[in-house]
Amino acid sequence: MLIRKLCFTLIVVCPLAAQASVGFTQIAGQSPDGPVTVFYPSSGESRTMTRGPFELPVAQNGDPVHGNGRLVVVSHGSGGSPWVYYDLASTLVQEGFVVALPEHYRDNYKDPSKPGPESWKRRPREVSHAIDVVSGDPRFAGLLATDKVGVYGMSAGGHTVLSFAGGRWSPSLFKAHCDAHLAEDFPACVGLATRLDGGALDGVKMTLARWVIDWRFSDAAWYTYSDPRVAAVIAGVPFAADFDPDSLASPRIPLAIVSARKDRFLRPEFHSDAVLRDCHGCERLLDFANGGHGALLSPFPTDVKGPAADLLNDPPGFDRAESLAVNAKIAAFFRRYLLPLPEARKK
Repeated sequence: MLIRKLCFTLIVVCPLAAQASVGFTQIAGQSPDGPVTVFYPSSGESRTMTRGPFELPVAQNGDPVHGNGRLVVVSHGSGGSPWVYYDLASTLVQEGFVVALPEHYRDNYKDPSKPGPESWKRRPREVSHAIDVVSGDPRFAGLLATDKVGVYGMSAGGHTVLSFAGGRWSPSLFKAHCDAHLAEDFPACVGLATRLDGGALDGVKMTLARWVIDWRFSDAAWYTYSDPRVAAVIAGVPFAADFDPDSLASPRIPLAIVSARKDRFLRPEFHSDAVLRDCHGCERLLDFANGGHGALLSPFPTDVKGPAADLLNDPPGFDRAESLAVNAKIAAFFRRYLLPLPEARKK
C-alpha cells in the first residue's frame, strides 16, 4: 500500500511535460449547446494545428493518458473562442488536468448575436453540460473524478464563475448601476455598439443608451445557479456589476479573482474590486498593475479590429510574460483545492 501511494504521488506531483503532449479533441454539446473543446494529457504526437491566426501545438484526437484525475472547465468571454485560452489550458494539462471549454450559445466567436442577460442565465448550465459530456465520453470516463471540478472564467465567463460561487444577480441591478455610472462604465453598459469619444454626439449616445438599458434590463428577478460538483472557481476580470454584494460576502466554495488596473472594458472599481471589497473569503490571485482587459487572453487575438481592439489591446509597456505567469498561479489554486483525489479513486 505504501509503494502504491508513493507511485501515485509521483504521478500527480511530477510534471507531465516529459511524458505527455497536449491532446485536443471536440465533443458535441447537449443541444442546443455548441461543441465542447477538450485539451488533455495525451500520448499522441504533437503537431501544429492552425485555427484563425493561431498556430497551436497539439496532438489532435491523440490517445488520452492518466493525469491527475481532475477536470477544469473554462468559460470564455462574450464572443470568445477556445484558442485564446490555449496557453492556460496547456499549463493545466502539463499539471495533469483535463480542460474543457464549452462554446456558449450565441455568445461566441462564430455567433456573437446574443450576449447579455440571456447568455448569463444559460452559461452556468452550459458548464454543467460540459462536465456531463466530457465525463460521459468513453475516452475520459475512466480518467476523471467529477466530485471536485474547477471552473475558470474570464469577463462574461467571470460572471459565470460568480454564479457558481453563490452569487445572485439581477438585470435590474445592472440597470441601476448603469443609471448611476453610465459615463464611467460606458463600455460595460453598452458593449461595442458605440463609444464615447468626447464629441458633440456623446449626449445623444448617452440618452439612447439609457432607453435601451431601461428596456433590456427591466427584469427585477434574481438569478442563481449551483452544481455540487464544482468545488473551486477563479474569475478573471469578471463582469460583476449586476451581483448582489451580500451574496458573495462568504462564497460557498473557494473563489479567486484576477483583476487588471488598466481594464477599460470592465473597470475594476465597478466589477472585480467591487466583489473583493465585500467578499471576506475571496483571494486576489493576481492584479495586473499595467494590464488591460485582454491581459488574460493568451495567445492574444491579433485579428481583432475596431472598438474591441481598443478595449482588449495591451496598454503601452505591458509585458506579455505576465499573461503566462498567471497561468501557474491558476494551476496552483486548482491543485490546492481539487487535489488529492479520494483514496478510493487513486487505486
